[in-house]
Amino acid sequence: MNGLKTAMLLAALTALFMALGYMFGGTGGAMIALLIAAGMNLFTYWNADKLVLRMHNAREVDAASAPDFYGLVADLTRRGNLPMPKVYVVDDPSPNAFATGRNPENAAVAATTGLLNMLTRDEVAGVMAHELGHVRNRDTLVMTMVATIAGAVSMIANFGLFFGGHGEDRPNPLVALLAVFMAPFAAMIVQMAISRTREYGADRAGAEISGNPRALASALAKIAGPAQHRPSEAAMRNPAAAQLYIVPTSVSEMFSTHPATDKRIAALQAMAGTGASGTPPQPVRRSALDPHRR
Repeated sequence: MNGLKTAMLLAALTALFMALGYMFGGTGGAMIALLIAAGMNLFTYWNADKLVLRMHNAREVDAASAPDFYGLVADLTRRGNLPMPKVYVVDDPSPNAFATGRNPENAAVAATTGLLNMLTRDEVAGVMAHELGHVRNRDTLVMTMVATIAGAVSMIANFGLFFGGHGEDRPNPLVALLAVFMAPFAAMIVQMAISRTREYGADRAGAEISGNPRALASALAKIAGPAQHRPSEAAMRNPAAAQLYIVPTSVSEMFSTHPATDKRIAALQAMAGTGASGTPPQPVRRSALDPHRR
């Protein structure tokens, strides 16, 4: 059901993009918009991971350069019966993490130094299990495609206001002005609907992979506030990147791409209470990871 809902919302986002093309360029504009959307999605399919990692200036680590962190991800990957992803660290004090890649065979997971320094080992495991949950659910490609099209909707709305049509073909200025403000807002609503659905699914998958939903709940409680008050540098440069993170960087819940953190924590605690993760909850061990260990 979640897959069908996501497909329908993605189709709605593409239709909105085509509608803007039609408004500013008629039938030809709609077809051009469709071709652009298809081209962007094809490009994103092959290059999503490279774009996201470059945006964050992420550095790849391995068993030699970051043995604790890399080993933790490797253990979780085996538990989740997933291919080993590439592992990255982002030098950023904002505590957050994300996953990217077109499929589980070509996936990458990353955590910021802020997150690795703030959390215990079990909490980091909960966070990275959540990101592997995105990989397992094949969310990474979908969310990058959504961010790409949503960004293009805003771009074409602003471009069309000033350059769309000539003479009688030019749209009514009031209608065009309305489109400039409403189209990006509508795209944002669709983007939020897709992202919120995927976050709940990744929380559940992460709890199943780690076997410790309480550790993920504890991590969310710790990093939600700092991530909002000190957004990542990449999110400040490109707000569309915020939907990739485990916690939102927007203070407003209404306009966040994520469900309310307290609701996610409550759901995880309920899982821990019912044993829904598949294994008994484990105590949180007080040992942090060193992201700079060489």
